[in-house]
Amino acid sequence: NLMGIVEVEPDDYITNTYAYPVYTQLKGADLYTHKAGNKYNRLHFHNHPSKYTSAFEPYCMVTDVLMNGVYWDKDVPRLFEQELVQHPNFAIRTIADITDDAYGSVPINLGDNTIVTPVYGVDKVTLTKTAPYLPNGVDVMAVGNLPNELPRDASRYFGEQLIKYVLDDVIKGNSVIINNATIATDGKLTTTYNYLQDWVNET
Repeated sequence: NLMGIVEVEPDDYITNTYAYPVYTQLKGADLYTHKAGNKYNRLHFHNHPSKYTSAFEPYCMVTDVLMNGVYWDKDVPRLFEQELVQHPNFAIRTIADITDDAYGSVPINLGDNTIVTPVYGVDKVTLTKTAPYLPNGVDVMAVGNLPNELPRDASRYFGEQLIKYVLDDVIKGNSVIINNATIATDGKLTTTYNYLQDWVNET
C-alpha cells in the first residue's frame, strides 16, 4: 500500500487486465474448494484438509510475484503442482515463500537458501535448481530464519512501546501488569500459570 500498489478483489484480479500494478490477498475460501462441492468451511478444512483441492491455478496464469504465507501440512493441498510450471501460460516469475516448506505449499521450493544469498532459480523445463534471474526460470526466495531480518524500524517501534507502557512499572516494582505477565519466578510457576505444571513435569 505504501508503494501505491492497488488492492483488488480476487475475482477482479483473475478476470481483468490492468495497466498499473495491482495485488490481491487470498484467504482460505479463495484458495481451496471442497472436492464434493460443499461450501468451504475453515474448521472443517483444518480438520479434513484432504477433502479439499487447490483453487490457485488460475492465479498462476496472471501473477508475476507470489508472496506465500499459508500454513501447510502434508495433507493440505499444494497451491499448485510442479508440472504446472511447465505450462506455457504459467506467469509467476518470483516467489517469496515466507512459509518455507521444502516441496510444500510451493512445490518448487527446493530447499533453504541463506540470508546472504536468499534467492535461487528453478528451471521451468527441468524443474531443477539453477542460478537466479535466468530467462527461463522462476526465482524462489526461501529462507528458514527470515524473521531474523525484521526491519530495524519494527524493533524500534517495539522498544518504544515497551518504554511507553512497561518501563515505568518495571522501575516502580510490584506492578500488576508485570506480575500478571510473569510466568515463573525463583524457579517455580506463578499462580496464574500453574496450568503449565504438567508440561513442566514432562520436560
